[in-house]
Amino acid sequence: MAKRDRAGHGPAVTRPSVIVVFGAAVWPGGRASPSLMRRIGYAEEAAAAAPHAMIFCSGGVGRHPPSEASIMARVLISRGVDPARLVLDEDSKDTLQSAAAAARFLRSRGERACIAISDAYHLPRIQLVLRALGVRASRGPTRRGHGGAGRRRWLYMQMREAPAIPYDLILALVRRRGLLAGSRAGQEKTARISPGRRGDAR
Repeated sequence: MAKRDRAGHGPAVTRPSVIVVFGAAVWPGGRASPSLMRRIGYAEEAAAAAPHAMIFCSGGVGRHPPSEASIMARVLISRGVDPARLVLDEDSKDTLQSAAAAARFLRSRGERACIAISDAYHLPRIQLVLRALGVRASRGPTRRGHGGAGRRRWLYMQMREAPAIPYDLILALVRRRGLLAGSRAGQEKTARISPGRRGDAR
């Protein structure tokens, strides 16, 4: 939300107070995939730059447990992020569901802006879908080039985004009311991870 600057000359720009982290695959044995670890790293960087922002970790259980969100939280806590800043969405299974859950959380706080965390190829879809749901998403930190991924993998993921962007955008526009009115019961909860469970997901 904007506020007037000290000189009273007009609205001063304020950073969004919520960081939304989009999940990625968990590998067998509960290991975070390289993509998930990259996103956790980006979230850590964003959290350091915005020390008062809440961190919304989104990602349910995919092919392998545990949930993507729980791994994000565990690694971030092991790297010194205050658990009180973390909110977990452990039910969302894809980008659209994560965006909808994040939009509901933001609306519950009376906010309409966030910092989106993901790989660079994924961020355009995230921003468009969130915008369709009434949220202005600014891009979080990313790496240049392939972001640490192999060239073939990076090209494959970029190609996959081509049909996914219009598909998710249309769904978000058509189903906007239902997505935003979805039950929040069990969708988001404050992270509760004991110190004994701290550690890197790898």
